[in-house]
Amino acid sequence: MGGGGNWEFEYYTNNRTNSFVKDGVLHLQPTLTEDTLGEETLRTGDFNLWGGAPADQCTSNAFYGCERNAQASGNVLNPIQSARVRSVNSFAFKYGKVEIKAKLPKGDWIWPAIWLLPKYNAYGQWPASGEIDLVESRGNDASCSAGGRDTFGSTLHWGPGYPMDAFEKAHAEYKHDSGTLADDFHVYGLEWTAEHIITSIDGKEVLNFPFDQDMFTKGEFDASVNNPWQYETEQSAPFNQEFYFVFNVAVGGTNDYWPEG
Repeated sequence: MGGGGNWEFEYYTNNRTNSFVKDGVLHLQPTLTEDTLGEETLRTGDFNLWGGAPADQCTSNAFYGCERNAQASGNVLNPIQSARVRSVNSFAFKYGKVEIKAKLPKGDWIWPAIWLLPKYNAYGQWPASGEIDLVESRGNDASCSAGGRDTFGSTLHWGPGYPMDAFEKAHAEYKHDSGTLADDFHVYGLEWTAEHIITSIDGKEVLNFPFDQDMFTKGEFDASVNNPWQYETEQSAPFNQEFYFVFNVAVGGTNDYWPEG
């Protein structure tokens, strides 16, 4: 229930209402928590995600992520129930080419993401070990001031430690020519080598980020800060370790991804 550090409105659960395969296609589908817990529990109840079996364990206690009490906090419980799928226990890789065929969702405040995180946090906690965001979009229509379901962004996150993050130096956005990315499936690509990271849609380049300097210099971090990658020979560090996939459908949030209004 932690909201990804952005106070997103959803909580993630292992439930075939929210994640299922139909006709060979993986669906991630948000629903209303009220439909599961009832309105009274949503507004005044306690919700505990801790389970008794390995497959039921709450996977993140950060930001009050495993138990919340609406009455004690003065807030409703997370009003959206959704899904997040991770390959951390089944597949991770370093360098390669990825193609993912996906159709993005429609709906206000829906925040779909196709991204990668480091398997081992070799250089420390986020963002020191990096993050690769292949696709982040918004389900709103095109009138949304920040961009709607006709656009998506690709971003790299890295920095010596929180809150230092040079993501603005490695961000690019794509705007669809006609219609939206929710109208049909498109092929989202990632080409990741020791020399660069390139993202694409249907073969059209979106982000082209070269590893032509060490990432501390590239991020223009203060020289007084410790450089966690200083002993690495590859200039791509921290993007020189195994990363795994994350597919999720978030909803809302209070960071700048959703501007006021």
